[in-house]
Amino acid sequence: MLDAQIKSQLQEHFKQIKSPIELKIALDNSNKSDELNSLAQDLVSLSAHISVVENYDMNARRPSLVINAKDTNTQISFAGVPMGHEFTSLVLALLHAGGHPSKLSKDELDVIHFIDQPMNFEVYVSLSCQTCPQVVQALNTLAANNANISTTMIDGALFQDEVDERSIMAVPSVYLNGELFSQGAVSLSDILKKLDGNSAQKEVEKLNDKAPFDVLVIGGGPAGASAAVYAARKGLNTGVVAERFGGQVADTMSIENFISVKETEGPKLVAQLEQHVKQYDVDIMGSNKVANIERNEYLDIELENGATLKAKSVVISTGARWRSVNVPGEAEYKGRGVAYCPHCDGPLFKGKPVAVIGGGNSGIEAAIDLANITEHVTVLEFASELKADQVLIDKAKSLPNITIHTNVQTTEIAGDDQKVTGLHYLERDSGQQRSITVAGVFVQIGLVPNSEWLQGSDVELNRFGEIEIDNKGSTSMQGVFAAGDVTISPFKQIVIAMGSGATASLGAFDYLIRTQDSVNQAA
Repeated sequence: MLDAQIKSQLQEHFKQIKSPIELKIALDNSNKSDELNSLAQDLVSLSAHISVVENYDMNARRPSLVINAKDTNTQISFAGVPMGHEFTSLVLALLHAGGHPSKLSKDELDVIHFIDQPMNFEVYVSLSCQTCPQVVQALNTLAANNANISTTMIDGALFQDEVDERSIMAVPSVYLNGELFSQGAVSLSDILKKLDGNSAQKEVEKLNDKAPFDVLVIGGGPAGASAAVYAARKGLNTGVVAERFGGQVADTMSIENFISVKETEGPKLVAQLEQHVKQYDVDIMGSNKVANIERNEYLDIELENGATLKAKSVVISTGARWRSVNVPGEAEYKGRGVAYCPHCDGPLFKGKPVAVIGGGNSGIEAAIDLANITEHVTVLEFASELKADQVLIDKAKSLPNITIHTNVQTTEIAGDDQKVTGLHYLERDSGQQRSITVAGVFVQIGLVPNSEWLQGSDVELNRFGEIEIDNKGSTSMQGVFAAGDVTISPFKQIVIAMGSGATASLGAFDYLIRTQDSVNQAA
């Protein structure tokens, strides 16, 4: 199951396992059970602390694996074969079960240890989803630190009956004691806030007590990470406030144009960015969304949770998000057939017909990916010609289960109140209304800047909502700089965002040393 190189790497990692671990596996006669059994035997061969018990529970999902820490009786389960993006979740679960400590703060551990009621988390994933491991690992961390909490990763593509029964059409979908708990990306901090009502207020108080930052970076994507590193290297008191570190890059499958790196994946690059930022004394405040900015004695940055941070200068790098098609049914069926990440949610539509709205590179790439999983893909493009690269167009047209319609306008996404059942569109040249039957609709029509919170502020935006900046990253608001996809930068690329983050941070430093009140403190 595992090749020699991975085994060698794991053997080195497993030296950190100090406590006995029991792998309880439930198998049937399927190929996936054979894979899981082979994986379990490989893991046993790599550490004397790991043992296997077969067919431990006749009622268990099959195939499944439970990691039982014998000293603490904590349990972390995987229904399916945790490979692909979830292999890291498996390795971390083994290390934590074996006594290797989690990287948690005292406050986080206090909240986890305080839970004294049984909590059974189930998280439905697809193994190609890049957002899912973050959620799985957060839940596994809870289970590894409290025997009252159990968690199970469930491969939705393998347990399709459960997915259909619960009408799951987006991953990750988390259930707590049988009830829907969350859907989409959530961090450990988000989960703890939902479990402990007091933790949110404690977080607000903690944020309010922070001293003013020399540079506060808003946003944790490539531009924000670059800005934070450059500010910290200047010896400035630097903070980063963001909903999640990595931003949209965390949802990117393949990156092949990042100079000096032949190819990589979004989550891997995000991990490297975060590791680089953490090498410096940067205060990272995750799971926080900014609501407003205004200038008083300092720049006051109000957060949606009610806290206020203060800074002498600010770099805004809030990035962009997928644009909505804005037709009836889109909002109603978001997460119930309407999706924006084909890599994450595509496996949930295995063998079913789907549609892709958008004929640019992202749309045609999505169609090609989905064609390998789904019954049929219909591409709908508003313009009279596809906008994707010709090599992608040729590939899509060569696949027998892709149909492409150009010069059409999506008018409605239809459903049965539970899930998507179809899509209506208008042929723009003939005026004819058409309908198709689909189980899912993937929207791939470009990006919109995350700048709504700046409406009414002194930061000037253009008609597209992008922040106006000069060649130093300065905005129209004194002491406020901006970088990356949220700005007027014409090319929305990772490498360009990183460069603009560095520019904005150096612009902020230049502003600080020229501001009399900051000269002595920033020197």
